[in-house]
Amino acid sequence: MDWSWLEQPSALIPLAGVLGLLVGSFLNVVILRLPRRLEHDWMSQAREFLGHTEPAAEEAPPDLVFKGSHCPHCKHELSPLDNIPLLSFLILRGRCRYCRTAISWQYPMVELITATASAVVAWKFGFGWQLLAALAFTWILIAASGIDARTQLLPDQLTLPLLWLGLLISLLPVFVAPAEAILGAIIGWLSLWSVFWLFKLMTGKEGMGYGDFKLLAALGAWMGAAALLPIILLSSLIGAIVGSIVLAAKGKDRSTPIPFGPFIAAAGWVWFVFGSQLLVLYQEWFLVSGG
Repeated sequence: MDWSWLEQPSALIPLAGVLGLLVGSFLNVVILRLPRRLEHDWMSQAREFLGHTEPAAEEAPPDLVFKGSHCPHCKHELSPLDNIPLLSFLILRGRCRYCRTAISWQYPMVELITATASAVVAWKFGFGWQLLAALAFTWILIAASGIDARTQLLPDQLTLPLLWLGLLISLLPVFVAPAEAILGAIIGWLSLWSVFWLFKLMTGKEGMGYGDFKLLAALGAWMGAAALLPIILLSSLIGAIVGSIVLAAKGKDRSTPIPFGPFIAAAGWVWFVFGSQLLVLYQEWFLVSGG
């Protein structure tokens, strides 16, 4: 089969955007269902460990693939026409067809973000293995960020496959060589691990979760150790700006915990796609400023 037409940006970029819309719809399912399934599994394991033989009070949450979507309020199963990414939300004017309850803005936002990010990586990398890897990288980051934003949990089921995939593709290599990937993963883990324990020793509090270590280690595996400092700086900047806006909008003070994973993921994705351009801009600014 002739795939040469996919090498044309005019075809590849829109196709990646449409694919991103479809994947974004599935990522919404992952974001909503995976934490509930993990919690149910943890409770079942705890009951087994404690020797409790009576059945659990709640049935297992729906799986990620085979159980159809339904309205979380009226529980009515949604038809295929209600599940068209982005379009259904607009046609229904943001309300359930059956009970007229408002639909969460998370659904169209995740679909739109996934579509846009997929189109951008198609523009950046073009048709080939780099694009396939970049799409997987992007989609996992979106799912992990959505879960962390909702639950302050970065599941191993997402961060560890991202880490191992980054190490695996370095064998080809797709983005960085194996030595760079391994060193990036190690330094990524140790850098936030050190900050975590230093903060805990000084304050007696935990400033971040272990999932953040694993996420930064995964980013190091994909981009190498040289990308870690810019990612940390960018994530801190994004976190400070967005966190302040969110806290102000909700009327919360600065002691309110905010998940840091989405900021690490956003900074990592930005550097992954635009890092070389940002580095050139910084160097030009540095020279102009006489630094």
